Amino acid sequence: MTTTTPGPSVFRGAVGTARTRIEGREKVTGAARYAGEIPFADLAHGWLVLSTVTRGRILDVETAPVLAMPGVLTVLHHGNAPRLNVDYVGMLGTPPDPTCAVFQNDRVPFAGWPVALVVAETPEEAREAAEALVVTYDSEPHDTALHPDHPGAYAAAGRMPAETEKGDLEAQLAASAFVVDAEYTTPEEQHSMMEPHAATARWEGGRLEVVDSNQGAGWVQGELATMFALDASSVRVRSEHIGGGFGSKGLRAHQVSAVMAATALNRPVRVVLTRRQTFSLGGYRSPTTQRVRLGAAPDGRLLALEHRSLNQTSTVYEFVEPSAGVARVLYDADAHRTANHVVRLDVPSPTWMRAPGEAPGSFAIEAALDELAERGGIDPIELRLRNEPDVGPVSGLPFAGNNLAACFHEGARRFGWADRDPRPGIRREGRWLLGTGTAAASFGAGAAPSTALVTAEADGSFTVRITAADIGTGARTALTLIAADALETAPEQVRVRIGDSDFGPAMIAGGSMGTRSWAWAVTAAAAELRERLAMTTSIPPEGITVRSDTTEALGALTRKERHSFGAQFAEVAVDTGTGEIRVRRMLGVFAAGRIVNPLTARNQLVGGMTWGISMALHEEAVRDRNTGGHYAPDLAGYHVATHADTPAIEVDWVEDHDPDDPVGIKGVGEIGIVGAAAAVANAVWHATGVRHRNLPIRPDRVLAATGPGPAGGAVDA
Repeated sequence: MTTTTPGPSVFRGAVGTARTRIEGREKVTGAARYAGEIPFADLAHGWLVLSTVTRGRILDVETAPVLAMPGVLTVLHHGNAPRLNVDYVGMLGTPPDPTCAVFQNDRVPFAGWPVALVVAETPEEAREAAEALVVTYDSEPHDTALHPDHPGAYAAAGRMPAETEKGDLEAQLAASAFVVDAEYTTPEEQHSMMEPHAATARWEGGRLEVVDSNQGAGWVQGELATMFALDASSVRVRSEHIGGGFGSKGLRAHQVSAVMAATALNRPVRVVLTRRQTFSLGGYRSPTTQRVRLGAAPDGRLLALEHRSLNQTSTVYEFVEPSAGVARVLYDADAHRTANHVVRLDVPSPTWMRAPGEAPGSFAIEAALDELAERGGIDPIELRLRNEPDVGPVSGLPFAGNNLAACFHEGARRFGWADRDPRPGIRREGRWLLGTGTAAASFGAGAAPSTALVTAEADGSFTVRITAADIGTGARTALTLIAADALETAPEQVRVRIGDSDFGPAMIAGGSMGTRSWAWAVTAAAAELRERLAMTTSIPPEGITVRSDTTEALGALTRKERHSFGAQFAEVAVDTGTGEIRVRRMLGVFAAGRIVNPLTARNQLVGGMTWGISMALHEEAVRDRNTGGHYAPDLAGYHVATHADTPAIEVDWVEDHDPDDPVGIKGVGEIGIVGAAAAVANAVWHATGVRHRNLPIRPDRVLAATGPGPAGGAVDA
């Protein structure tokens, strides 16, 4: 069979055009099956039993009565579970969280620790038996309270240096015309994705197969292979449709326990976390306490900047929420100091959550910048633009495009910022006080080595295989458009297959690096395939396949500060008689590189900004200090923004091109939440004259700060 590739005269680029999701019809009709819905013959069901004490030891697990219950097949616990290898460094450069290495000892480091897995014929039988299982503990004193002067706090690096410093901070603060020195706090936040964690494990022909909901099938495959001392080729992980992840869906206790049970019973076993269990086992964003000190010259130029952040982590695993990192990109000063610290508490391990570090960090630094603008009598946008760095404030590297100023100029024009009266508490509409606020946003634009397979099929179509993950971002559709352009064909001629570890190593869906990394690999494979097609006149029935690997190309990329930037704007109405806050409108303008699909990009940015509203006004997971457990760990007790809380949010973007970058994509999954909560909080100050430095800005905090009637004069709440 002969085939021809459409030439430039007939080719029309797909990237940059708005396209509905390829799998959209399947999802809205219910044809798309998620990890907990896929049928398996002879399927058994596991139910995790979590500790009811905060700290201590397991003295006894009374399995005999439970094993006698209807349908119960086995009970796994620290006394009979297989030993796991946990002495290794995983894909993310850290050892595995021991919460994933279930049933390895009798220690209980926090409330909600997995102590057993009950496996039965049906999920109902498994749940009933799990709730009947009696576990006896030796309880020990515990500490679950995060506070800024905790004696156990220490500097921790995580994915960036723990501390950076240049210049004489105290001298520059003393020389400043006006200074801000304030503490800001953010609470514990939960991922609360629509689809809970679920995994099914089975052995087939001597090979372990796991059907899972995750953000990187290759990531989970590698971790499971190492943990169970298996050859990587003997483990296959599939994850086709994912109902949200936000950083939570990596390796968790449910996958490991499912593999243990499938091995013990020699039949498929499915483990699904309940919504309440995800509060303990799914990870979360750690609460933070952040101190920001700023000092400026009379013209607003920063002389001193200090941003220090403290987050909690568990006693068994160190996770850093690098909130001070955002100050290392956005603003420079003659004296510049940042630090990320952690304290180990008897709590579950935090984990990655949409814009880890940048989301809480931007609230603190952008609220502090707003306070500095007020004290200096400078417009908040003008203050930010006067302090734009020419190079990375810490790295000294040049920026691969810093279009923050363009975002602010366009956003201010569209939002009507010039008409704003800077005085707080002036605008009123009936019982509502009105205010507007703004904030800057930044998020890294990295990439990781990935491989891709592209096949020219005998019928003239193309198949792309890559271990990507579509966690609701529209990645499957974006890759189809990218592949179509690289192959100079129509998107309808391209089939993209993802979510299978058998396709080879690739970046996970995280850090706004997924589409950028995958696109690079797909484009490279497509380019080589087109060269091969140009040299042949026929395609064999089995097709022609090319494999790419971007490891070498990434290593050759010029070192620069690569980031997306954005300007956030919000208008709020505050009823100081009831404490109610309503966000009336929001606008975000972003510089995020090449936009692959305007439709799904807009969805991602609106989603991030909606989460910013939720972060500012609603979200707060509260722990009982006596038990270490949560109050109301479900979506009835943990409040998130709903349609009633969300105004018509507008997003747009400006031209943002890096001539040295062959891909040009920067990612939009996380930049939308950065700065959004600060813009809302700054708008609340403009409406009321009261600064709220502690999120969320609940009605009771509004009432306590302002009291009934006109705007109060408090400076903190």
